Amino acid sequence: MPAPVFGLAPEWLLSQGAPVADALVLSHPEQYERLRIACPEAAPTAVLAGDPCFDRMLAARPYRERFRRALGVRPGQQLVLLNSTWSSESLFGDGGGGGDVVAALLDRVSAEFPVDEYRFAAVLHPNIWHGHGPGQIRAWLDRARRGGLALIDPLKGWRQALLAADAVIGDHGSVTYYAAALGTPVLLGAAPLDALDPDAPISAFMREAPRLDPDASLSAQIDRLIRRHRPLSGPAGFTTSVPGESAVRLRRLFYSMMGAPEPGWPASLKPLPLPDYEADAATLPFHVLSRVLGPGEVAVSRRAGPRPMAGPDHDGELHVAVHEDTHDVDQLDLADVIFRDGAPDDPRFGSPSAWTAEVLRRHQGCSLAAYVTGPSTCVVRVRGEEPLRVVAPGADAGGMSGPDPAAYASALYAWLATASPGAAAADKRLGQAMAGGLSVRTGTRLHRVRIVPLTPPE
Repeated sequence: MPAPVFGLAPEWLLSQGAPVADALVLSHPEQYERLRIACPEAAPTAVLAGDPCFDRMLAARPYRERFRRALGVRPGQQLVLLNSTWSSESLFGDGGGGGDVVAALLDRVSAEFPVDEYRFAAVLHPNIWHGHGPGQIRAWLDRARRGGLALIDPLKGWRQALLAADAVIGDHGSVTYYAAALGTPVLLGAAPLDALDPDAPISAFMREAPRLDPDASLSAQIDRLIRRHRPLSGPAGFTTSVPGESAVRLRRLFYSMMGAPEPGWPASLKPLPLPDYEADAATLPFHVLSRVLGPGEVAVSRRAGPRPMAGPDHDGELHVAVHEDTHDVDQLDLADVIFRDGAPDDPRFGSPSAWTAEVLRRHQGCSLAAYVTGPSTCVVRVRGEEPLRVVAPGADAGGMSGPDPAAYASALYAWLATASPGAAAADKRLGQAMAGGLSVRTGTRLHRVRIVPLTPPE
């Protein structure tokens, strides 16, 4: 006997042989055919009314960039979303392979992905939160969150995160299928076909979608997934057969069931709200690989993880940049650059100028302190020098024009570190940066920054 189809089997739809619902809303005729086979007694209650959840996402597509900015995604960054449904075979379970798939992925994220080029977020099914408890979930993901992972509200924010994503690593849950229906590249980290109705569209999707190779480079797989992506037709076609019509059809159904006339105004769905801003608050120590490419041009690659291994992909000079609020407090005395972010008038720190001076006094091994004052600006102090302001294009408008300004501070450190020995050479190097600015390369993007005196003095 075939396994019962989840949601369409008699045990869910009948009570003493009669349908428990007056109307069973379906989003596609294909579901009716499976309902008719699985539970013919409930078939007369079926109503084709579309998918309001998907319709809300379709309507919110024009606001994708706002959702990305709300998640702290900066220009040039790719947002990769990890998504898991609830079961032992899900991505947050063991993926059917006897191991913790999410933990293995997150360990590799910090080692393989430069933080200025990628942003990661996780959407976990509400039953995962309910089953384990919010405290346990946050404890399990604590280190990943300190590495920059955004943990998305499972009820209010997952649709906006899907719209913002450049790629999704998921499983057999509906959120992964919604991602594919939106045309987002999907990589399957868990695909338990035996848990699905073989005739369901999601089973066909699971067979066709690319699979995560646990033994291959994760960053190479994500890059290839995005570069070669061609949307599959199945998810978009089977999610709803009447896109954009669910509000009209559902209101008509509800009022007909009440025996009341519909209101005279058009039916509509509540728009997806703009989520609160979630900054990329990575506090794990950064290992920064830098190369001076030419006059005033520096490439930086920051990773929130273990020290990169030597090799052709890791050539250049290495330094350590540490957020002052790091849990790894022993790393502060080993840091070349110490940084933090906050409002420039925060009285707890005196001022950016006062804070940078205090940091250099306290940590004698540190060469440069940086206080990030906005999306595109920071105040830096080089040991033995007066404070300076690093300003990127777009700073005057308050926008995010490039990477986290702490990356600019690391670029300035790398530029100064290549000076010849002696105070005169270092002063000359700093003067060159102030006169001509710096070009800072992160990944394939080049950012111009100005370095000016901090005036008026704080």
